Amino acid sequence: MMPAEVTAYFLKHGDLRLRLEFQIVLQCAPFLKGLKASCLITLDEGACRGIPEFFCGTGVDLKILGEKRGKGLVFLYRREELEEYVSRPEIRGILGRFGYRGMELEEMLDLLAGRIHAANREDKGFPHEIGAFLGYPAADVEGFIRTGGSHCLAVGYWKVYHDMPCAARTFHTYDEAKQYAVNEFLSGKSLREILGKEE
Repeated sequence: MMPAEVTAYFLKHGDLRLRLEFQIVLQCAPFLKGLKASCLITLDEGACRGIPEFFCGTGVDLKILGEKRGKGLVFLYRREELEEYVSRPEIRGILGRFGYRGMELEEMLDLLAGRIHAANREDKGFPHEIGAFLGYPAADVEGFIRTGGSHCLAVGYWKVYHDMPCAARTFHTYDEAKQYAVNEFLSGKSLREILGKEE
């Protein structure tokens, strides 16, 4: 793993663009390396305005799902992969219970953003169905919703309620992707190069 000093150095770096790129690489590596269809990252509101240029022409779409206390919640996704994922029967079943029926992906994301906005405005609970949009296993999304996030088997990239061995393997793969992506960044590669979309 990377020393904490290196992480702290880049996350406090004076160059906003460099700091933002590092934060994206650090927090979104499994997505950047093609292991996930989507990811979520919280950024300063000012940084949110600069993020589209990083992904222009890469096949990555983004949507700001909410803003609160100077922070923006940015959802990054690959449209076709995410459409395929949310159309799976078990995921469609979860989302259907929360009103995401008969909608195109963009409509679903608009509804999700509206629910996040309402939760932020009214200090209500966060819409936990977001796990279905983030590619978490259906049984774990169901477990989280059922228990309110309590009584999980483990905590990693998500809270695990079912099939711990499979989750542990996935977490290990994600950790390897993070190490690989961070090493690429430290060797001088740009975010676009790490994505495999160099111009």
